[in-house]
Amino acid sequence: MKKCLYSVVILVAGISASLAEEAKDIVISDFEDKDYGEWKVTGEAFGAGPAHGSLPNQQPVTGFLGKGLVNSYNGEDKSIGTLTSPEFKIERKFINFLIGGGGHEGRTCMNLLVGGKIVRTATGPNTQSGGSETLAPASWDVGAFAGKPAVIMIVDNESGGWGHINVDQIEQSNTTKGELLDGAPAELYNERYRPQFHFSAAKNWLNDPNGLVFYKGEYHLFFQHNPSGIGWGNMTWGHAVSPDLFHWTQLAHAIHPDKLGTIFSGSAVVDWNNTAGFQTGTEKVMVCIYTSAGANSPESAGQPFTQSIAYSNDCGRTWTKYAKNPVLGERAKDNRDPKVFWHAPTKKWVMALFLDGERYALFGSPNLKEWTKLCELLPFGSGECPDMFELPVDGDAKNTRWIFWGGNNTYLVGSFDGTTFTKEAGPFRFENGNNYYAAQTYSDIPNKDGRRIQIAWMNGGAYPRMPFNQQMACPSVLTLRTFPDGLRLCRQPVEELTKLHAKGKTRLFKDLTLQHGDDPLKDVTGDLFDIRMTFDPGDATEVTFNLRGTTVTYNAARHLLLFLGKEVALTPVAGKVKLRILVDRASIEVFGNDGLVSMSSCFLPAPSDKRISLSVTGGPAKVDSLEACELISAWKKTAP
Repeated sequence: MKKCLYSVVILVAGISASLAEEAKDIVISDFEDKDYGEWKVTGEAFGAGPAHGSLPNQQPVTGFLGKGLVNSYNGEDKSIGTLTSPEFKIERKFINFLIGGGGHEGRTCMNLLVGGKIVRTATGPNTQSGGSETLAPASWDVGAFAGKPAVIMIVDNESGGWGHINVDQIEQSNTTKGELLDGAPAELYNERYRPQFHFSAAKNWLNDPNGLVFYKGEYHLFFQHNPSGIGWGNMTWGHAVSPDLFHWTQLAHAIHPDKLGTIFSGSAVVDWNNTAGFQTGTEKVMVCIYTSAGANSPESAGQPFTQSIAYSNDCGRTWTKYAKNPVLGERAKDNRDPKVFWHAPTKKWVMALFLDGERYALFGSPNLKEWTKLCELLPFGSGECPDMFELPVDGDAKNTRWIFWGGNNTYLVGSFDGTTFTKEAGPFRFENGNNYYAAQTYSDIPNKDGRRIQIAWMNGGAYPRMPFNQQMACPSVLTLRTFPDGLRLCRQPVEELTKLHAKGKTRLFKDLTLQHGDDPLKDVTGDLFDIRMTFDPGDATEVTFNLRGTTVTYNAARHLLLFLGKEVALTPVAGKVKLRILVDRASIEVFGNDGLVSMSSCFLPAPSDKRISLSVTGGPAKVDSLEACELISAWKKTAP
């Protein structure tokens, strides 16, 4: 009997030892040797062996283990190369590693190959200046490839800024030790931080919206774009079209750099009366007016900044540059960003142009080809990216004012007689968030619609490990309304956003008394929301939304709206406060009291945190209505 028990103990101990061995982490490489051993090196970026921290002219590198790591800054960012592991068998559920450096997908990355195909990929977090050389822990789920042979390839094929990759401590494990990456290269337009109802380019850098024009059922969105890099540069006009401002199709680039310079910001119009004489068929001609940014490319060295035009006879699908460009020569160093509109009372085109500093000028033309200076505007605290448009006051078409807009969201209210803009009020600050710049409004919206639709660049957002960089703000409608202290612009999301409301995914509460400790949204999770609430703050000191770890707070005592380090006054109207909040994967936009104030900011939520909540401090608040609508992606192939 004792012998049997002894045998059982031996068997159990053997099984336990075997299980422990199977659970043990397997180090693929810790890069502690003097060379790369059996790893294969190509190019010069990775040197002859692991680095021991920072390389010459590199920021301090931290976060790696031991003394050695992979660091492709050998020869600085201009060097390229690859580092490929010997073949190994996948024997654990996860591969863990430390990674840092450049965030250029496909160019500064680490790939897992099974059967010769990339099945998992990861990059560092950095694409713009100001980043850190700290390595962070990350993991791939590789359970689907159990028992299969694999190799790891570390790639540096980027010679621009952040053109290097740092890697250390690659190991197989049955537990994750860092951020669990999505794994396989993500489906285009469904990447982790890809905006789902804000426009972003398919890949690479994007900034100012350009050439916003409507024609035959299509909204055209041109935009500053770098066709060959994730950072700013090589400015070219990208182009997308949409029937509803959310379901976009990106077309071929419209306007490319030439001997006059790269293509900076501008506008577009429909030349209904063929004043320029470009029309060749039945379609009305669309004309883009842009800055030829001289000296911004080798081809244009020594050229000044001038204004040029291009035209299309096929609904914007192909573009021809005017043979006699530029149409307006240099008026000040780096003058740029022409905004053109038709002024019907004087039957001429008018161009608002940034000159320099805080100076703007207006020019007039009968045909978009020859321009005469009309007037200059007095400085008002803004520069770049002008816009100019007429709005009815409180919806009264017989009582209108003109708005002159500057790139930093400062505007004037006044009148315009076809020659001179006369200021009546302002300057006023419009947007109060962290990321809203270079806004432009649409030309040629039909009269029956009558809306003034604006889109801005949400400048400065971060999108680690993404193939794109930067996004636009949600399209919004501008109105001019009367308040006790005068006329003010208001901004609200366009009504087409409701097309993205997910069916059956709206939580609606009415006549709710919100007490301390209550959370009517405690069961709500997701990453895309359109939230509306009307409430009487009552005895509450603060009313707070927590949105995937980021808070939007109304301070009732001070009548302030607080969001990501910014604050703006928001006084109750008839005792009530109205909030509307749009939550996308990398941005939040807040609108107060029907758009009297707005705050647009980018954020980077933890991918796993999809909770939203609502709470009060102090006494109770009376909620008239609370509506939390989940949204579906505008990039889905099937329309909602």
